Amino acid sequence: MSVTVASVSANFTRDLEQNYALIAQLLDDARDRGTELVAFPEAAIGGYLSSLGNHGDTVKSTRRSLPPAIRLDGPEIARVQELAGDTVVTIGFCELDDDGETRYNAAVCLDGGTVYGSYRKVHQPLGENMSYSAGSEYRAFDTPVGRLGMQICYDKAFPEAARMLALDGAEIVVSMSAWPAARTATAEDLQDDRWTYRFNQFDIARALDNQVFWIASNQSGTFGSLRYVGNAKVVDPGGNVLATTLLGAGLAVAEIDVDETFRAMRGGMFHLRDRRPDVYGAIAEADARHVNGWRELAHA
Repeated sequence: MSVTVASVSANFTRDLEQNYALIAQLLDDARDRGTELVAFPEAAIGGYLSSLGNHGDTVKSTRRSLPPAIRLDGPEIARVQELAGDTVVTIGFCELDDDGETRYNAAVCLDGGTVYGSYRKVHQPLGENMSYSAGSEYRAFDTPVGRLGMQICYDKAFPEAARMLALDGAEIVVSMSAWPAARTATAEDLQDDRWTYRFNQFDIARALDNQVFWIASNQSGTFGSLRYVGNAKVVDPGGNVLATTLLGAGLAVAEIDVDETFRAMRGGMFHLRDRRPDVYGAIAEADARHVNGWRELAHA
């Protein structure tokens, strides 16, 4: 059975009313095209951080610039559910933990009646840990459009993250980002920027590694010191880009048939089946031996 999916490239700010209006507009556009799943970017509710690196936002020094902290069961998520209706939506936000203090870069998958799953970003780049705590779990879950897993931005650089979801049965992986252009030696044409190139290559590689449908959303435009690269896309299990926004804002829409595509793509060379876990134990052993040394190098 085929379903139509859409990935969003758009600019979201601290203005929640602007965010909701944009979400509503994009959902209307997607529904007009028969879309059943819409993937919004990282931090689509309340915007992302205004900068990264040594001058990143911190709770203590730049409280006013931080995204609003939202509870998973709060009115902000409920409002997105109202807008979603029968459409399955994945969307990023800043989650406030039950302790009332701890913040996570998070995402939720929902429709008007159900929250299907949530995720807290595990991998943190360039000082993001000054603003957010890290998550610790990858888990797939069932939705009306198939078994789905979620990642956020830098997660896509780690093959293990996508593999964990694939091994948990994910047929579709949604990778939500606020992925910027390079901070130095930025290309005049952002489509040629080296960070745009990496963003696109990771999407293709992770889809092909795990033979899953990969839906990559991203912020576009600018926010604070960050200039986003867009390039929302839908990639099939063979690493083929079915639809992309390139640098522009809007929707990348594609019709996918999970069962039929999996039969074709996995009928011969099936990467998950053909793994050799008995050979991979050295990976965990190497982590235990070298992680402290890597940390020392990173802070040298």
